[in-house]
Amino acid sequence: MNKSICSSGLRWLWLVLVVLAVDLGVKYWVLANFELGETWALFPSLNLHYARNYGAAFSFLADKGGWQRWFFAGVAIMIVVALLVMMYRNRADQKLSNIAYALIIGGALGNLFDRTWHGFVVDYIDFYVGNWHFATFNLADTAICIGAGLVVLEGFLTPHDASAKPKGQA
Repeated sequence: MNKSICSSGLRWLWLVLVVLAVDLGVKYWVLANFELGETWALFPSLNLHYARNYGAAFSFLADKGGWQRWFFAGVAIMIVVALLVMMYRNRADQKLSNIAYALIIGGALGNLFDRTWHGFVVDYIDFYVGNWHFATFNLADTAICIGAGLVVLEGFLTPHDASAKPKGQA
């Protein structure tokens, strides 16, 4: 079966490029204008705060000596390839899943670039309530989380195959 890019989910690759460009642009701006640990208040409960993440989400494995950099880079590459295959197999009109996959790919590539170029991921969004601060994150992380949420949402919205009913039911 030979699909064109326009008829497959790959038609949504433009969204990957938008996420990647905005993410890397903001990270470049943060690196050019902030000292490590510097914070700028934006709104109540929201700061820009330059932090480096040497691990994965919530700095998981950040203190493990460097092997995790290449491990997480490999995981990101595998996820990107798998989602590109899924987008290729999808029809272009399967908007929700293609948007979800594109957001995840864009975010994964943004953090992959950081990991391979800098050796760490640039984080800058500091959400807090009172004295409690959520883990500092970035736009790539946000795109990944929104994409993952859309995948879950699609699981609830997609009609299930009627032929999969248990025996004895009409």
